Amino acid sequence: MPKLKTKKAFAKRVKVTKNKKILRSKGSRRHLLSARSEKRKRFLRKKALVQVVDKMTVKRALPYSF
Repeated sequence: MPKLKTKKAFAKRVKVTKNKKILRSKGSRRHLLSARSEKRKRFLRKKALVQVVDKMTVKRALPYSF
C-alpha cells in the first residue's frame, strides 16, 4: 500500500493535541475589525475545537496525526 500524503495547507491551519483533539482558529479576524466590539475580538483570539462531524475529514487530510 502506498504512503498517504498529508494535506500541507490544512496541516498549517489546525493543531492536533496530545489527546487527539483538533484545534482551529476562529474566523472574522482579518479585516473590518472596527465594526466589532473589543469583547468580540478578544473571544475570537481563542482557539476552537473542530466539530465531531468534521473529524473524519480532518483524519483523511492528516493521516499520520492520529
